[in-house]
Amino acid sequence: MNRIPRRAFAAAAVSAAALLTAMAPASAQEALKVGATFLLGSTDPTAGSAGWALASHGIGEKLFMVDKDGKLVPELAARAERSGELEWTVTLRSDRYFSDGTPVTAAAIGEGFTNTFEKSKTAAATGGKLTFETVDGLTLKVTTEKPVPLIQALFAEWPLVAYTLNDAGEAVYTGPYAIAELKADSHLELAPNAHFDGTERSPITLRKFGDAQTMALAFEAGELDLAFGLPSEVLSRLKANAGLTVKSFQVGYQYFGFLNIARPAFSDPMVRQAVDLAIDRDQLVAAINGGQPATGAFAPYFPFAPIEPRMSDLEKAAGLLDEAGWTLGPDGMREKDGQPLRIEAFAYPQRPDLVTMLPVVKAALAKVGIDVGTQVVENLNEVAASGEFDIFLWAQHTAPSGDPAFFLNSMLRSDGPLNHARYGSDEFDAIIAGFSTSGDIERRAGIALDAQQKLFEDVPVTFLVSPAWHVGVSERLSGYEPWGSDYHVIRPDMGETR
Repeated sequence: MNRIPRRAFAAAAVSAAALLTAMAPASAQEALKVGATFLLGSTDPTAGSAGWALASHGIGEKLFMVDKDGKLVPELAARAERSGELEWTVTLRSDRYFSDGTPVTAAAIGEGFTNTFEKSKTAAATGGKLTFETVDGLTLKVTTEKPVPLIQALFAEWPLVAYTLNDAGEAVYTGPYAIAELKADSHLELAPNAHFDGTERSPITLRKFGDAQTMALAFEAGELDLAFGLPSEVLSRLKANAGLTVKSFQVGYQYFGFLNIARPAFSDPMVRQAVDLAIDRDQLVAAINGGQPATGAFAPYFPFAPIEPRMSDLEKAAGLLDEAGWTLGPDGMREKDGQPLRIEAFAYPQRPDLVTMLPVVKAALAKVGIDVGTQVVENLNEVAASGEFDIFLWAQHTAPSGDPAFFLNSMLRSDGPLNHARYGSDEFDAIIAGFSTSGDIERRAGIALDAQQKLFEDVPVTFLVSPAWHVGVSERLSGYEPWGSDYHVIRPDMGETR
C-alpha cells in the first residue's frame, strides 16, 4: 500500500480551466434564482463552516449523508467495513467524477481528507486525526486516532466534504454544481457540473440577503424561485397570495443559548440555572410563530431526545439568585457588592428567528432582575471565538449525521473546538467518552441522554426551541420539498431541465 502524498493547499477560487471543464453546455433555461440569509464565504473546504455550505449549495458531497427521511445512507462511498480496532476499509462508488472530469479515486479522496485533518480541528472532533492509505483505485484504509464505532456517521459530519486537489492546489468537488462566480457578501453563480450524472440542469444564482424580511419582499415581487428561511411574521401575508407557495417543515436544528462560563456573572452555576429557569419557551415559540419548546439538545423525533420540555419557573429562578447573593435593588434590578447583574446577549441575522427571540429573552430575564444588553452581529464565529459575550443565541443542527456524538464532542467537550461556552467538566467528558466504545444505537442514545442530564445540571447552554422553518417556492419549483435542514438546499433534482 502506498501512503498518499500530502500537498500544500493554496485554494482561493476555482481556476478558469477547471471551471470551463465543469460547466455543462449552455441551457436554454434561465437561471433559477435562490435567496437565503447565508452564503459560502470561502472555497477553502477547511475554512470555518465551508464544508457545510459547500454541501448545502450543491457544490460538494460527502462519503455518507443523511437523506430526506433522516436515514444515514452512502453518498460517494459504496460501503464502510471495520477491519481493526482503529481501522476501517471504505469502498467508493465506481461511477463518480470530480467537476474537472477526473474520476473519483481512493488516492484523490484520501489526499483531500488528509489536507482537511491537517488544518481543521473541527474535523477531528469525533475520531481525532484520521490517516488514509490507498488499497486500490476505489478502496481506502482509514485509521482513526480514537475508536469510532460508527465511521459512516463520522463521514456524514459537515466538515468532511469530499474533494481533491488539482495541480494548482485548488479544491475540486463532486456535486451537481460548480462555482462560476463567488462574491461572499452578495451572490454565488453556480454552473451545472457536466460530469455529475449527464443530466442537463439550469444554472443557479444564489443571492445573500442581509435580513429575511428583505428576502421575503423579493420573493413576493417574483424575484426568487426559492426563498429559504422566510420569517414567521410574513407568512400570513404570503399565504394569502394565490400566486405564492409557502412550505413549513420541522428541522433537526435546535435554538439554544451558549452561557459563557468564563464571564464573571456566569461563573456561578446558580446564576446559569436561574437564567435557564427564567426563560419561557412557550413565549419564544409564540414569538417565532412555530416549533415547540426544546426538550434538550436534539429535535424531539430523535430517540436520544428527552421527552419533557425544559421548564420555566420564575419563583425558583429568583430564589437561586437570592441564594447566590444577588439582591434586588429599588429599581427591581439585582446587584452584588455594589455591582449590577448585567449581561450582554447576542444573536445573528443569518438566523432571523434568533433576532426575534432576543428581546423575548431580555424581557424574561428582566422579570427576575437581570439587566440585559442586546446586540445583533454578522460575524458570529469571530464573536463566539472572542468570548466577548455572556449569552449567545445559536442555531445548530445537533445531529447532522443522525447520531448525537458530533455535537456533544465538538461544542461541549472540555477541549471541543467549538466549545463557545468555555465549559469544562470531567464528568461530562467521561460520559461522552462512551461514544468511542459502543456502536449500539440504543446504547448511544443512552449516553446522549445521560450527557444531557449533566448539561441540565451545569447549564453551559440553555436549550430553547425546536423550530419549524419556512420556504417559499415559485411555480417553477412547485415540487421542491425541504429536507428538514439547510444541509441540502440545492440538490441534484432541483435544476433539472425537462
